[in-house]
Amino acid sequence: MTGADVRSAAEEMDLVLRPAADEDWSVPAGGLDWSCWTTAAHVAHDLLGYAGQVAGRPTSGYLPFDLRVSADATPADVLTVANASAGLLAAAVDTADPAARAWHWGPCDPGGFAAMGVAETLLHTYDITRGLDLPWQPPVRLGAAVLARLFPDAPAGDPAEVLLWMTGRAALGDPPRRTNWSWRAALEPAGPAA
Repeated sequence: MTGADVRSAAEEMDLVLRPAADEDWSVPAGGLDWSCWTTAAHVAHDLLGYAGQVAGRPTSGYLPFDLRVSADATPADVLTVANASAGLLAAAVDTADPAARAWHWGPCDPGGFAAMGVAETLLHTYDITRGLDLPWQPPVRLGAAVLARLFPDAPAGDPAEVLLWMTGRAALGDPPRRTNWSWRAALEPAGPAA
């Protein structure tokens, strides 16, 4: 996956959530314990963290920095921060050597960080839309790309529905709703970290 995918996911998040920026974002985001506001700030945090990993290329853990969104930021402000963080991740991914590796529970390539950024954005947009009572599902193209990169064991089916099932957010026909899951972003080392 590329920076264009990260930008597309952020644009989708903004498209669906910005019209609801005047709603009460203190309500829980779907099935999460976090509020909609906190969930959107979490997306920004993760996108910036992934950008730092791609740019810094640490090999044994996450860089020791953090994003703090001001407590008085409006939901529209938080969406702008998430978009800015998505832009930073997209730029980091697009300018990185594809052979570069950085730590995410093992060596991860720039495309893996892009995939995780897209997944975080889509999945938490879904959570926020549940909290704000907005009808929405992840776009099929982005959902399929995330499944291909992060969930190689995903079953066949509608990519949006399968992605929500793979991450414990929805049922998928006969298989029971998942209560435990993880994605596979790290790759086998392709030689020394670049």
